[in-house]
Amino acid sequence: MPAEAPTILATSGGIAPGQRTRYTFTALTDFAVELSGVTGRPPRVCLLATAVGDDRAVLHHLTEAAQSRGYLPSHVALFPMPTFEDVTAHLLRQDVVWVFGGSVAGLLAMWRLHDLDEALRVAWQAGVVLTGISAGSICWHLGGPTDSFGPQLRPVTNGLGFLPYANGVHYDSEGQRRPVLHELVRTAAAPAAYATDDGAGLLYRGTDLVEAVAENGTAGAYLIEASGGVVTETALSVRRL
Repeated sequence: MPAEAPTILATSGGIAPGQRTRYTFTALTDFAVELSGVTGRPPRVCLLATAVGDDRAVLHHLTEAAQSRGYLPSHVALFPMPTFEDVTAHLLRQDVVWVFGGSVAGLLAMWRLHDLDEALRVAWQAGVVLTGISAGSICWHLGGPTDSFGPQLRPVTNGLGFLPYANGVHYDSEGQRRPVLHELVRTAAAPAAYATDDGAGLLYRGTDLVEAVAENGTAGAYLIEASGGVVTETALSVRRL
């Protein structure tokens, strides 16, 4: 059962260190599964770890975490070759696609090389819920601040553009994120931007922001706009999951 409309939950959360497993999926990811509308069977969740080079250990730990949460996991890897001959068909069989963090610049390059960008667009338009953390949030937007190029953050501006805004992640925990994102908007590299503190997420239906949500009691979300070269940042109302 697909979501009622093309749906993206872009987050700075949804996963945490586990107790009996390396990772555990948390409330934001559970919310993404809920958005898919699946009932009566384990939700099918496809894991993408392209941003860490399809690291086999990471994929193992993510699969373990998904199984312990009651999800039915699969993954699409691109190294050393795509896991499936027809990646689009595989994605269309999923309820949720979940994207791990890492190098958003590397992720975008590999996705485009293997046409995974177009496969994801088809899945999104068909109602498969797209979600993820960090690079797995920025990727759906026009771009945003990234450490893909080194410890000094730089903007990436060639995101998939499913959502016509820039995106900032880890907004409360990494001090370089805010000024780089503000500069993107001030120079009109993006018409506006949305940002999330750790533990917050942004729910989009189509290209419209529906609400900001959080899996803790403090995380915020923000709208960044500019007029006449002056940047304004507005705190959004956040629903606690």
